[in-house]
Amino acid sequence: MAWFRDARFGLFIHWGLYAIPAGQWNGQRVRGTGEWIQTNAPIQVADYEKLRDQFNPVKFDARAWARAAKQAGMKYVVITSKHHDGFALFDSAVTEWDVMASPFKRDILKELADACRAEGLRICWYHSIMDWHHPDYLPRRKWEVRPADGAEFDRYETFMRAQLKELLTNYGKIGILWFDGEWEDTWTHERGKALDAYVRSLQPDIIINNRVDKGRNDMAGLNKEGDWAGDYGTPEQEVPATGMPGVDWESCMTMNDTWGFRADDHNWKSSTELIRTLCDIVSKGGNFLLNVGPTAEGLIPEPSLTRLADIGRWMDANSEAIYGTHAGPFPRLRFGRCSAKPGALYLHVFDWPADGLLRVPGLRNRVTAARILGSGEPVRVSRLDDDVILQVPAAPLHDAATVIALSIVGEPDVVSGPIRPGPDGRILLDAADAEIHGQRLKYESKYGGSLGFWTSHEDYAQWSVQAPRGMYQIVVDLSCIPEAAGSEFVVETATQSFTGVVPSTGSWGTFTPFKCEVVEITSDEPFRVVVRPGESFTGTLMNLRVVRLIPTDEHDHREAPGPTFP
Repeated sequence: MAWFRDARFGLFIHWGLYAIPAGQWNGQRVRGTGEWIQTNAPIQVADYEKLRDQFNPVKFDARAWARAAKQAGMKYVVITSKHHDGFALFDSAVTEWDVMASPFKRDILKELADACRAEGLRICWYHSIMDWHHPDYLPRRKWEVRPADGAEFDRYETFMRAQLKELLTNYGKIGILWFDGEWEDTWTHERGKALDAYVRSLQPDIIINNRVDKGRNDMAGLNKEGDWAGDYGTPEQEVPATGMPGVDWESCMTMNDTWGFRADDHNWKSSTELIRTLCDIVSKGGNFLLNVGPTAEGLIPEPSLTRLADIGRWMDANSEAIYGTHAGPFPRLRFGRCSAKPGALYLHVFDWPADGLLRVPGLRNRVTAARILGSGEPVRVSRLDDDVILQVPAAPLHDAATVIALSIVGEPDVVSGPIRPGPDGRILLDAADAEIHGQRLKYESKYGGSLGFWTSHEDYAQWSVQAPRGMYQIVVDLSCIPEAAGSEFVVETATQSFTGVVPSTGSWGTFTPFKCEVVEITSDEPFRVVVRPGESFTGTLMNLRVVRLIPTDEHDHREAPGPTFP
């Protein structure tokens, strides 16, 4: 796993016959992602097979794809050798349902493998266990007209192993075998363990994801408890709320809303969002597998190339904070994220301080030097109690994330203290800073960061707070769709509690401030603020972005004496 942990950043490629219809069938828009069009339309196998005779991506240039990945700062490429439709992008001797039977007649995987190695990238295969085309794969789709009589899943597995043998003996050393489509009942834990062993018998050093087996916990991607096969977890379209020491994982994500190409999907994430997602993932000890879906002509869409180039320019200056790093020691940082190496911390600053002072909370290590990556500009360092204070330039070097490298003595030593008021006296309890308790509740980076999946009555969030005595108005920024609204939520402080009814805000991404009661803080000691479901609970509570405690009377909000810089 050493190279995987060093790489941190890879390119995912979803490409196949589904790029031809590109989200439409018989002139009608088909819902869902592009690669699922056969099921979502639906399209009978005999009709879908006609796409093979149209597949002729004459603009495909493996070297251009590999260069784009290399220039983006990626270290490995994972491409669909075969997706759920069963069509192979390689020269397979065991089927005619492959690229060599199309007008293109070129082994795409061989060309890409050669191009990636020329750029110093590791080539890796995605391979679907599920196969909508093979006559022996079971279960059949509900919409299929083909009878299942005579189908034998064991015979299908023999076919799948034959294709995997081709992929692992005809193309040199493969970095990862990225399985998918394992969730149907015909695929079992015993089959998964046996397939894992078979693949390793062909390439002992290969890395295999956890989707070879049945241990994946939905889209969260990490294994449930048990003796599951596979080397790492695979969160899909999400980032775990916190790092997981001792667990290898990789978040795969799209740049827009689809994996395979859709001509009508223009909902692109910004380059800033993608760079910050990379920082977020690496700060928690994970890898980022970022997807592109090429067109039927063989071109990576221009918006994808633009974003790869933007990320590459950022990586040119900041790759030191990505490659070979591990999770940072801070549970959360209000200004951004932190990755780490022995003797170094890398602060990925998203929110640049307006007063020129960046507070690094609870870092007890001696900081011997600080510099800004990309410019090398030194940063002056001082200390205030357990916090390190950095005197930074007036403006960030990069709007997405400016990285400050700290050289420290010893292993990171961080203490977590209570959340205190800002200069204006307000206390902001962000979702990102919450201690999460329960089965389903989790932090989501989408919608600007919020607590979501609040679907158990036992789930709750809490924050440790310390503030001057006085009266505070509690305001909760929340969201809820109309059909889930109406549950009660409770906000508890040291001495008081408030119960409110969750309103509809129109969508999960639309947040509105909900005023609760005015509460009194009667002690200077730290206390906890808890938000939990109330007695009336529909089964879905709300999304929560922030809890605000706003002073309503006179307090002494003057800050303690500031740091002194040498």
